[in-house]
Amino acid sequence: MTAVPHRAVAVTGLGMITPAGVGREATWAGVRRGLSTAATDAELKGCPVDFSCRIPEMSPEQARIGGGKAWRMGRFTQLAVLAAREAVADAGLDPASWEGGRVAVVIGSGLAGVAHLETQTLRHHQGGPDLVSPALVPMLISNMAAGEVLLDLGARGPSMATETACASGATALAVARDLLLSGACDIAVAGGTEAAVTPVITTGFARMGALSARVAAPGLASRPFAADRDGFVIAEGAAVLVLERTADAAARGRRGYAHLSGAGLTSDAHHPTAPSPGGEHAEAALRAALAQAGLSPADVDHVNAHGTSTPLNDRTEAELIARVLPHGPSVTAPKGVLGHSLGAAGAVEAALTALTIRDSRVAPIANLVGCPAGSGGAGFGIDCVTDTVREQRIEVAVSHSFGFGGHNVVLVLTAP
Repeated sequence: MTAVPHRAVAVTGLGMITPAGVGREATWAGVRRGLSTAATDAELKGCPVDFSCRIPEMSPEQARIGGGKAWRMGRFTQLAVLAAREAVADAGLDPASWEGGRVAVVIGSGLAGVAHLETQTLRHHQGGPDLVSPALVPMLISNMAAGEVLLDLGARGPSMATETACASGATALAVARDLLLSGACDIAVAGGTEAAVTPVITTGFARMGALSARVAAPGLASRPFAADRDGFVIAEGAAVLVLERTADAAARGRRGYAHLSGAGLTSDAHHPTAPSPGGEHAEAALRAALAQAGLSPADVDHVNAHGTSTPLNDRTEAELIARVLPHGPSVTAPKGVLGHSLGAAGAVEAALTALTIRDSRVAPIANLVGCPAGSGGAGFGIDCVTDTVREQRIEVAVSHSFGFGGHNVVLVLTAP
């Protein structure tokens, strides 16, 4: 058993809604199957890339917000509320009886309610201002995921929305950990959410060359670390984690899925969308996270990679892993199954890393047959898990998240 780092916090609850399933266990089972969820999307008809990874249709009970409140919430907010409810219940906490002033909420999102801005702008152009929803602003602004979670749970402690593009969910967890360790709260409800699969946003990513163009075979499009990868698949999803100080969790008999033992955050200051060549600043985030956890690179058993399936990101990340972790920890990349849920991805992948630790099972990377010999003549030299689940006891895992703007976030999760 790994010694509990002095600054560790316990992950005591998980909630997830992703293209692999509604709920944490459904998502985890889908990710372990290692099959892509990408499919042609009727809402993207006529777009240069017309496929995505969508959340399965939810039953009325699964989707129930209640209280006549759903009309004022953007879809990204609704997903956050539903995931937060699952996480809090999973942690064995009752919002009706907790001290709300000691509960913090931190939720990240990359594009927030842009889907509603898109539809309401069209309505305005077609029919004038009377057709614009009075709820447009709360459906749009990025802090409302946190705001509605606060309202739903009766949480009155510190709250905020993090916006670091595709690292937003991971940033939220790092911030929540700091709030706990500073004494600003006793419970933190934190994660990421995204629902931005729209014609305009998808076309924007396609126009910049970020998306896979495999329109004839969507299920084969997301292929992290494959030599013939050609871009990511846009997705939606949400994940929320409940964090508590380890002593507090133990006092109420909760061991937790894992400990969030360190977080490293750096910036590239290189380019709006491309990672810094060589990944030196991402490496600094990895080393900082491990140092904060009191660990060394040699201690890492497993890497949950950012693994977008884009040529540049995967090469840079693979070179980073091979350079800093030459002992060959296992590597997985859930975006092969789930697609890229942008601001939610970091939280989804942290939650999956916690489940990997709990079950001692590493999910395979979808559409990757064996480990690639290389790309552009450069060998990767990393231990990608492929084809089937790998049984592996994991004491120390790292989860990478990188975002447009040069945001680098690495989380260290350890066995409780």
